[in-house]
Amino acid sequence: MTTVLLIVAALVDLALAALLVGVSGFTTGGGPESMNAGGFGTAAYWAAVVVCVAAPVSGFIFHKRDKAAAGLIVAFLPEASALAALMMPAPS
Repeated sequence: MTTVLLIVAALVDLALAALLVGVSGFTTGGGPESMNAGGFGTAAYWAAVVVCVAAPVSGFIFHKRDKAAAGLIVAFLPEASALAALMMPAPS
């Protein structure tokens, strides 16, 4: 059962990373429709993409070392942070 949940987490994490890459031009691009994020914003954005890819890998590593609960927590961490970010109100 844990392996199935880790596979689901990996698929969702990769979909979230694909979404982040897909909309990256709207946040870090230089066009008129982008937010023109600076260097720190761009670095933080791409760090989030790397975390989305690395989280399921580390989850499977934890699972292989018989720490299934820690593996599930790490694998579902990007989804939990994305949901927490969606619950924050927009700055005024």
